[in-house]
Amino acid sequence: MARSYLYVPADRPAMLARALERGADAVIVDLEDAVAPDAKDAARQAAVDWLARLTPGGPTEVWVRVNPGPTGLADAAAVVAPALHGLCLAKCESPADVVAVDQVVGEREAALGLTPGSVALSPLLESAGAVLAAPALAASPRVAHLQAGEADLRAELGMDPSPDERELLPLRVSLVLACAAARVGPPVGPVSTDYRDTGALHRSTTALRALGYRSRACIHPAQIPVVHEVFTPSEAELDAASELVDRFDAAVRDGHPVIVGADGRMVDEAVVRAARRTLAAGG
Repeated sequence: MARSYLYVPADRPAMLARALERGADAVIVDLEDAVAPDAKDAARQAAVDWLARLTPGGPTEVWVRVNPGPTGLADAAAVVAPALHGLCLAKCESPADVVAVDQVVGEREAALGLTPGSVALSPLLESAGAVLAAPALAASPRVAHLQAGEADLRAELGMDPSPDERELLPLRVSLVLACAAARVGPPVGPVSTDYRDTGALHRSTTALRALGYRSRACIHPAQIPVVHEVFTPSEAELDAASELVDRFDAAVRDGHPVIVGADGRMVDEAVVRAARRTLAAGG
């Protein structure tokens, strides 16, 4: 599971050339907000050319953020390639938007001889209506996880930013619930625009992890080590999780579905599920 998603503007050749060297688990080539309206066509072609030079199956996931509406459908048709992991759907409003992209992507997969369904989708929710449609969006074809455009949502909802981001708590939890209910991956955490304040980034990312997030988008390579630190289980966490799972599995084999943890609390399968998740994240 990717822990970090680094945004890279498609119309910045130098940045694009080094995108896979920055240490992120995933790269999002941006055709939307980072690209000026009169540079969209050139940016799309730059992304196509860059993707064509990549070897499929590399260690870094490669995503492209496409524009909304007809421009986005043209983006999707152009950038589907063997090295592409998925598309981020900017300003996605409804399942119909996902279905439209799904159809275009399916046609391109067939034309290129790619495995059907190999290109994933990640809707980016940037309006109140999109957030309310989150459960349906998460259950749409090809969707791997959701994301939220919190700056746009703050503006639409009239939210005043607070130091601990408490105003965003209901929104963030709603995306976790929608993804879990749809049996897709946890949502990708939002970007933090102040890449110089690593302390604030660490606190915010730690809070996201407590809510069930396991990854975060980044706008600068300096943010990647902080995000990785938070979302990578420590050796102590891995040891504790491994010990708990081993003890529990042994107890179940002996016919005891509940054990007592090191802290004196009762431990059943629900608690052990979290330990198994920790081990998977550390693997």
